[in-house]
Amino acid sequence: MIGIAGAGAFGTALAVALAKAGREVRLWARDAGQVDVMRQTARNDAALPGVALPKNVSIHAEIGEICGGDALLLAMPMQALGGALDGWPQIDGRQPLVACCKGVDLTTLRGPVAVIEARRPGVQAAILTGPSFAADIARGLPTALTLATKDGAALQEMLSTPTLRIYRTDDVIGAELGGALKNVIAIAAGTVIGAGLGDSARAALMTRGYAEMVRLAEALGARAETLAGLSGLGDLVLTCTSSQSRNFRFGCALGKGEVFDPKVTVEGVATARAAVKLAAGLGIDMPITGMVDALASGRIALNDAIGQLMSRPLKQE
Repeated sequence: MIGIAGAGAFGTALAVALAKAGREVRLWARDAGQVDVMRQTARNDAALPGVALPKNVSIHAEIGEICGGDALLLAMPMQALGGALDGWPQIDGRQPLVACCKGVDLTTLRGPVAVIEARRPGVQAAILTGPSFAADIARGLPTALTLATKDGAALQEMLSTPTLRIYRTDDVIGAELGGALKNVIAIAAGTVIGAGLGDSARAALMTRGYAEMVRLAEALGARAETLAGLSGLGDLVLTCTSSQSRNFRFGCALGKGEVFDPKVTVEGVATARAAVKLAAGLGIDMPITGMVDALASGRIALNDAIGQLMSRPLKQE
């Protein structure tokens, strides 16, 4: 049995994909009303419209009912992960805990795996990340993800399906930071497109943003080749070029001067703030990340941000 804590779009999509591959899946939803609707309709139209839930997906309102299986996937926003673990003593680490979120915790400046390990010492903690949209996974479209953990062969086999190909790495920090920082660059890319600055500007920003990602990741102990893989470059390309990305759409709204839906989680905003703090402590230059943080918080106007980036001293690539 595989438990999934979080019935948002990604958690639901993973439940569908794993169930179609023959796994027993128990899916937990926070809202009791949502649980009732999902049980009655065998769908989760609030998060993933038009997708039917296979019969071997059961819906649960009690977190303890999804624990104790072969693995527990934690599919919730990064900033909610620590609080959820603090409030759920039922999750005791008998099974591997797999984070399915991208970001950096604002309080501790840690990634998802470190947040799990701090609260459940001795557990096998992992992160599942990479270029993917929930709708694609649920529809059975070919998707490849990275599983980052120590000794991850059994988990890799368990979470792979005919349409969901899992690669594994032991570079947890690289996988975490690739998935987190690409959201920041996706906001910047969306801002460029929303402001009408063109595809050439977006390509330049993606390239220089990737350089920032690698600089910070390497300084924190990651391997550069991890950032060149699915969890870094692959995810960066996807989220900087598709309106399915919430971070890209948020950036577009910034570029157009429009108000973005406050109910939609935009992980890149908090990640930009955390990355700026990390970079300052390490003495690392991350101008694009800094501008995203300043724009998202309203500390700088768009034209001023563009001017500052374009007027930086010339340098070698």
